[in-house]
Amino acid sequence: MRNLSVNKHLLLALLGLGNVVYAGSVFAEYKYNMTQGVTPISGEIYDLHMMVFWIVTAIGIGVFSVMIYSIINHRKSKGVKPAEFHESTEVEVLWTIIPFVILIFIAFPATKTLLALEDSSDADVTIKVTGYQWKWHYEYLDDDAKGLSFFSNLDAESNEARQLGANQDLSQVDHYLLNVDNPIVLPTNKKVRFLVTSNDVIHSWWVPALGVKQDAIPGYINDTWTYLKKPGVYRGQCTELCGKDHGFMPIVVLAKPENEYKEWLAQKQAEKKAAEEEAKGVWSLEKLMTKGEQVYNTSCAGCHQANGKGLPGMFPAIAGSKIALGPIADHINTVMNGKSGTAMQAFGAQLSDADLAAVITYERNAFGNNTGDAVQPSDIKSAR
Repeated sequence: MRNLSVNKHLLLALLGLGNVVYAGSVFAEYKYNMTQGVTPISGEIYDLHMMVFWIVTAIGIGVFSVMIYSIINHRKSKGVKPAEFHESTEVEVLWTIIPFVILIFIAFPATKTLLALEDSSDADVTIKVTGYQWKWHYEYLDDDAKGLSFFSNLDAESNEARQLGANQDLSQVDHYLLNVDNPIVLPTNKKVRFLVTSNDVIHSWWVPALGVKQDAIPGYINDTWTYLKKPGVYRGQCTELCGKDHGFMPIVVLAKPENEYKEWLAQKQAEKKAAEEEAKGVWSLEKLMTKGEQVYNTSCAGCHQANGKGLPGMFPAIAGSKIALGPIADHINTVMNGKSGTAMQAFGAQLSDADLAAVITYERNAFGNNTGDAVQPSDIKSAR
């Protein structure tokens, strides 16, 4: 009966090993494997990962095979006496040399990949990436794109759906929590360098398909790079626990051929110039309210809620608040410069004059406030 039990356990162990070997044959399609990526460096990372995986798998199979064999054939019931390896020079040398050789075999390709990962020199395009709670800011630093910068927020559809929560069929939302209003656009077949930092707390800029993950730390600039060979849309997220809305800080990279990328740059520059010209005029209350609602839902609703009632004990309500119903100058100062000791951010550097004028006007006239005040972009410009 004892031999039968031993044979039964041996059979189960062999079946387990067989499953491991079989699983390896289809591992490339296994959904829990590492993302293979679309860039040369992400391909190197994936190949290194798979090489190490198969090495440790072979080691595991070898070690467990020896253990199982020893348990079956050197058990006490067969009268086998324990071997004595104490102070054995041969054994000491053997179990020192074998791991050393394995580590050296892994170290060379790993070092090569790590050095390549850190080499951001000779970049064709340089972009500064700044993390905010809870959005990304992109600034293009090259001469042909100098002055081009914008914020990338969670898209309106995802933002609305997350606030509705259980009342919303999230399967109907396109790329829920992984879409943004302004994706970062990169040219293909160009080396792109990212200078990554933060304006408030630690964030982390991560796009798996690019093989890029770099921490954004206040007061420091880290750099990384990528090289995209084909157009496409690649998504990522902040991977640092940066606050209550950490899960709503996605990244969308849009790769375009060089000619389309240049067209996009020209279009963005034209839009920027048109917006600056428009901000010089006088806006109607209706126009300010329409624009203000868009800005509020993107930048303010996460804390103060879409209905303006805030979150009691955490974020104050806009509806009926002393700021929204008080002097306009105080309202402008609070939105532009934030409020020390609270979670209220300074939006002066984040929003344009027109956006600030519109959102302040909206807050003073929505949610039942109805002050009738119309804050103009020129008022914001004067307050800066």
